[in-house]
Amino acid sequence: MQSQDVAPRPAPDPRPGPVVDVEQAEAALVEHYPRLVRLAYLVLPPSLGRNRRVLTAHALTQRALPRGRTSGDASVLPAQKTAEGRDADPGYAYVRLRVLRTALEAGRPLTFRAWPKRAQLPPLLPQVWGLRLFPRSGGADELALDQRLSALSAPARAAYVLRGLERLADADVCEVLAAAGEEDPDDALDEADEIEAKYGLLTSPEFDPCSLQARPPDLMRRRQHMKAALAATAAVAVCGALLGMPGDGWGPDGAAAPPYARNPSAQAALDPGKLTLVPAAAWQTSTRTDFSVWPARGTLTDDKALLRRALAVWARPGESVQVSATPGTPSGAPPGPAQLLYAGEVDQSRVVLLYDGLRIVRYAEAKDGTQGAALDFARVDGATGAEANAVVLGRADGNVRYLTAPWVRTAVVRDLLKSAAGASGAANSAGASGTRLDRSADGVTEPFASPALQTGECRSWNALELTDRSGTRLTTDLGELTPAHLTSGRPGEPREASAATWAPLACSLASVRGQGVRTVNAWQYARQPLPGASGTANWLCTRADTWRGGGTRVLAQFHAQGQPYGAVVAKAENVAACGAKDSHVLAGVLWKSGTGDWYLLAAGSKDTESIRATGGVDGSTEGNLLAVRAEQGAQAGLKGTLADGRSIGGLR
Repeated sequence: MQSQDVAPRPAPDPRPGPVVDVEQAEAALVEHYPRLVRLAYLVLPPSLGRNRRVLTAHALTQRALPRGRTSGDASVLPAQKTAEGRDADPGYAYVRLRVLRTALEAGRPLTFRAWPKRAQLPPLLPQVWGLRLFPRSGGADELALDQRLSALSAPARAAYVLRGLERLADADVCEVLAAAGEEDPDDALDEADEIEAKYGLLTSPEFDPCSLQARPPDLMRRRQHMKAALAATAAVAVCGALLGMPGDGWGPDGAAAPPYARNPSAQAALDPGKLTLVPAAAWQTSTRTDFSVWPARGTLTDDKALLRRALAVWARPGESVQVSATPGTPSGAPPGPAQLLYAGEVDQSRVVLLYDGLRIVRYAEAKDGTQGAALDFARVDGATGAEANAVVLGRADGNVRYLTAPWVRTAVVRDLLKSAAGASGAANSAGASGTRLDRSADGVTEPFASPALQTGECRSWNALELTDRSGTRLTTDLGELTPAHLTSGRPGEPREASAATWAPLACSLASVRGQGVRTVNAWQYARQPLPGASGTANWLCTRADTWRGGGTRVLAQFHAQGQPYGAVVAKAENVAACGAKDSHVLAGVLWKSGTGDWYLLAAGSKDTESIRATGGVDGSTEGNLLAVRAEQGAQAGLKGTLADGRSIGGLR
C-alpha cells in the first residue's frame, strides 16, 4: 500500500457534556430503539453467534438508561449544535454512547486478571428458551460485508458503523470512541479504512435485530446436555413401564427406530451421486410443464464437493447459515434424493437449485471462500405452466437474476407504471415496448431492477414477460424464489394479463411482498359514472392467492378517470370475496368532486340488486352502484343484497 500524507484528525473535545435526566434518556431510547439495537448488533463480535448476538444487542440497549435520576456522567458527549433531529438530542447522544461502550466491552476477551464486566456475560434478560432467533437473510453483498466486519477489531467495527450508520464525520467518530473508553481512536479509523465503504448495506434487513426469524436449536445437542440425574430417572421410568407391560407391547412410537437412528432414505438424500438429473430434451416429449422436467443446467453440475456441501447444509444448517422460507414452507431436510435444477456461478456466489417435489431450495456460498452460506426455501407444489417458468438465481444491488424454464423462448422486462402510456398510444414508451433480456445458453437472464426490495415512493414496478410456444405470461418479483403470476378477469375464469391492465394497480403489489404469493388476479367488477359529469371510475378487486392456501389478501381499488393509479379503498385477509368460490364484492369510498362536494361512492359486483349505506351516511339504491352526498370524514357501513336474496357486507 502506497504511503500518503494524511492530515491529523482533530483531538476529541475534552469538555464534559450536559447532564441527561432519566426521562430524557428513556424518551430517546424508546424513539430510536431499532437504530440503537442495530448499532449494538453491528459492533458486537460475530463470534458470539447470531442468536446470542441478537439477544445481547437488545440487552445492552435496554440497560442504557442511567441508574439514578440523572446521568451524572462527565463523558456524555454534547449534542451537535448544528445538527437536527436525533443528532441534536443530548438524550440520544447519551444512550448511544452507553450502548457503544457496553458493546465494545462485550467484545473484549475474559481474563483471570480482572473481574468480568456485566456486558461480557450472557444477558439475563431478554431470554428465549427453545428457539434460535436471527435477522432475515440478505444477499451475497451483505454476507460478504458481515465476513469483512468480523475480521476487524471491535473499535474498528464501531468506527465503520458510526461513519456509515450514524453518518458522523471522522472528528466526531474519534470523539465518540474516546468517550467510550478507546485509547486510540485514530488506529480504529485507519483499520476501518481497509474495508470498502458500502454504508448503504448497514440498513439491510440482514443487520436488523428487530425483524427476526425463529428456528429450533440443535435438538440433539440439547438432549445430550441433559443432567445425568434426569437421564437416569427417565431410564428407570421406561424400564419400569416395559416390565409392567403384559407380553410384547408397543411403545408410543410403535415400530419406529430411535430418533438418532440413520434412515436409509435420509442418508441417500445426502449423496450427490443419487441426485435426479433430467435429460436436456425430456421436456420436449413430456405432457407436463413443471419443475419435474427441468434439466440440470449450469457449469458446476459435476462439482460433487459443492453438491455435497449444499445437501449437507440443507439437512443440517449451522450457525453461520442464513435460512429463509416463505410462509407455510417447511425448512426441514429432504425426505429422499432431490432433483438438481442448476449448479453454477452467479455474480459473486456459487449457487445450487434443488427440487424435492414440494419445494424449491436455493443454496448459495461466496466464491471467495468466506465462511457461511444462504439457504432459501419456497413451496411450489402443483406448479405448472406460468408458475414453473422461472426461479430466482440471485439478488444483488437491487437487481434480480432468473433461471428460466427450457421452454421459454423470450424474456422481456416491462415497467408496469409506464405501460398505461403505451396503451394510450405512446408507441415509443420504454415501458410499453419493454426491454428484451439477454439469456445465457443455460437460460440465465441478465440482471434487472427488482421491485421486491424497493422502498419509499412507488415510481416504477418491473414485471417479467415470458413467452413460450403457447403464449405470453406476465410475472413479477415479490421477494420469493418464484415470481408471482399476474392474471386478469372474472374469478374462476382468469386469463393472461397485459402490462396495461396492471398499470394502475402495480403499486398495490407492495402490500403482498414476502407472503408466499402464487398468483394475483385483477378483476374490474364495476364501472361507475361520477357525479357532476366528472367522468367515470373503474372499481377493481385484486386477489393474491398463496401457495399454502391461507393468507389470501383481497384489495378493492377505485380508479377515477384521469388518475394514473388506482387507490386502495378496502382490504381483507382470508376471505372468499373476489375468488372462484365467491366472486361477490362490495366496497365504497369518500370522493371529492371537482366542485368541492363530497360523495359516498359504492359499487358491488353485477349480481348486487341493492346497496344501503348506514352510519355517518344514510342512503340506498337499487342496483350495484351508489352515489350519496356526504360530509368530509364521514364513516359509513355498507350492506348489499344479491339476486338470490343473500346479504353481503362491504370490504373494509
